[in-house]
Amino acid sequence: MNRSIILTVTFMLSGVLFSAQTSDKQAPQGFDVENPTISHGKIDTVQYVSKTVGTTRKALIYTAPGFKKGNKYPVLYLLHGIGGDEKEWFNQGKPNVILDNLYAQGKLQPMIVVLPNGRAMKNDRATGNIMAPDKVEAFTTFEKDLLNDLIPFVEKKYPVKKDRESRALAGLSMGGGQTQNFAFGNIDKFAWLGAFSSAPNTKEPDKLLPNPQDALKLKLIFISCGDADGLMPFSKRTSDYLKKNKIPHIFYIEPGGHDFKVWKNDLYIFSQLLFKPVNKSQFSNFTVLGTPEATNIRNTQYPKILPDGRVMFKIKAPEAQKVQIDLEKKDALKKESDSFWIGTTDPQSGSFHYYSLLIDGVAVADPSSETFYGMGRYASGIDIPFEGDDFML
Repeated sequence: MNRSIILTVTFMLSGVLFSAQTSDKQAPQGFDVENPTISHGKIDTVQYVSKTVGTTRKALIYTAPGFKKGNKYPVLYLLHGIGGDEKEWFNQGKPNVILDNLYAQGKLQPMIVVLPNGRAMKNDRATGNIMAPDKVEAFTTFEKDLLNDLIPFVEKKYPVKKDRESRALAGLSMGGGQTQNFAFGNIDKFAWLGAFSSAPNTKEPDKLLPNPQDALKLKLIFISCGDADGLMPFSKRTSDYLKKNKIPHIFYIEPGGHDFKVWKNDLYIFSQLLFKPVNKSQFSNFTVLGTPEATNIRNTQYPKILPDGRVMFKIKAPEAQKVQIDLEKKDALKKESDSFWIGTTDPQSGSFHYYSLLIDGVAVADPSSETFYGMGRYASGIDIPFEGDDFML
């Protein structure tokens, strides 16, 4: 057989917490493009006195279209990454445009969005060595600035609701780590958590939540990451810990890396879930991609395991006439392009499974996986975790 037939395999097991439902789980084209025919919110720069830092600090505040001082609004605090400041989201993420468009479609609860500078130090600009120890430490110090200075300022200056169920915290990268650290550490202050592509500043799960059941007090835990993001382990380890302790949450794995294409999509999805009744049993209705299987070779992205045990393959076999996966039963793949075949199996039981590719009826091992002796011959293998299995950690 021509070896070009056997090339790349993409394998996915779907089931972190979602099923294949894509209509409103991925931002549509144009979601971040300004629409001149609709009403627009307003972005203001504000200054507040920070006793924590000992100086006056800046933040941006977005008020929704139709904002009225006589109403009371919930608040989303939206945090930036290690190389940004209070303008990073505004300049690169277009939150005002994304939210304006969602308001026009009737998909959002009216809210105020605060874009602070998460680097709590006197010279809080993202200049020089952004990885310098004092600048990194300033992201930790921001917890005090947020709780003791910024939130009181917002609640004094703006018509906002002051209960924990009316406060959400979300952020990207370094801000995603801050979000997990601050929200899990102050469940009496926040009820909504959105951690996008969390960075290494994220505390280890047992330090984030020494008493995991405390997380049940949160209305929503939304953890997301691009499937090609090298920081995936920091998001996954939190999700694994929550899953092991039976804490309902969304673990949204999406196509992409560590960039605003991913984070804008995250904001689009997360914002629609805020300050509304939450049906945690529906957390499984999110489209996800998988994480690479432990038996993959050469750092290949596939096979991938997803929590419900479904398996999707994507095989590069340009000369094949028929491609099947032999995993418990034979599943035919559909040709997607001139080179690739795709398909999804039924959920598999939690255990070790042998599998083979069938290329025009010939059984071959998956070149992206380690090889094992099983099925009376050499075959590929995948270990699907079962509930309570520490493998997930």
